[in-house]
Amino acid sequence: MTLAIAAHELHDCRQAFAETLAELAESDPRTVAVCNDSIGSSNLKNFQRRFPDRLINVGIAEQNMVGVGAGLAGGGRVPYVCAAAPFLTGRALEQIKADVAYSRANVKLCAMSPGFAYGQLGPTHHGVEDFAWLRTLPELTILTPADPEETREALRWAHSYDGPVYLRIGRTKVPDVTPHVPFRAGRAARLRDGDDITLICAGTTVPAALEAAARLAADGVHARVLNFSTVKPLDEEAVLAAARDTGRIVTVEEANVHGGLGSAIAETVVTHAPVPMRLLGVGDEFTPTGSAAFLADYFGITADAVVRAAGELLRAGADAS
Repeated sequence: MTLAIAAHELHDCRQAFAETLAELAESDPRTVAVCNDSIGSSNLKNFQRRFPDRLINVGIAEQNMVGVGAGLAGGGRVPYVCAAAPFLTGRALEQIKADVAYSRANVKLCAMSPGFAYGQLGPTHHGVEDFAWLRTLPELTILTPADPEETREALRWAHSYDGPVYLRIGRTKVPDVTPHVPFRAGRAARLRDGDDITLICAGTTVPAALEAAARLAADGVHARVLNFSTVKPLDEEAVLAAARDTGRIVTVEEANVHGGLGSAIAETVVTHAPVPMRLLGVGDEFTPTGSAAFLADYFGITADAVVRAAGELLRAGADAS
């Protein structure tokens, strides 16, 4: 299966989030939103107009915000706790751990504008540590949808699921990359077939992986592309199949590779089916200040970087043989 990208049609996933949240609120009166003085950046203005008594703005108090969400869940509501990714996770990690994950509260943590989306505001506003921090918490499902349709499906699934969920809701505009590929929580989606190498991606890096695969195909290299929209629980079956079928894996993520998606893949691979890998993402340094595009190029999470990494693995394999 090969998917084409509508490169000139770009979308803000926050719009799909806002529309779907309003639909859920219309059909389920338990639905409430909680935010940290972020009605605009969380795209909740329409929700506030339609459901003014179901939006709670706690002000710039993220720890309190998560606690309020947990309390609402305990009272039978389904709270969507919305805040910029670095502040939701960095400031309220203890509450996420104790009040949400440990308590298995039915709270949906909505991390708005993750990764490099707030590029020019610098490393304090870059949400790249969240996978590493949250992967260590039992009971917490971690989702990172790649485009508007997957955002809608992930949100609907989260609403149907009785338990804590963390969703990355992207601000950076992206093309449609998951047409006709249904979202299944806990399962990777194969966006392109191939048996020479596997490219594993998630969220905003899916377009780069697909572009890289198309360029590799032009050179006769058949790359499998797997979209891991669920970072936890990890689809180990898809990882091991990729390792055994293709013998090489490149991971690419808009997050820190130390503890992130790449680490999760590597942990599975090294334990059960060791193969050569390259992990592309943020390394052991604070992110500089610059646009999202500049930062993607700086950290090598572009199609060019994926092609280079794939080429290194392929050449190393050829030399070894």
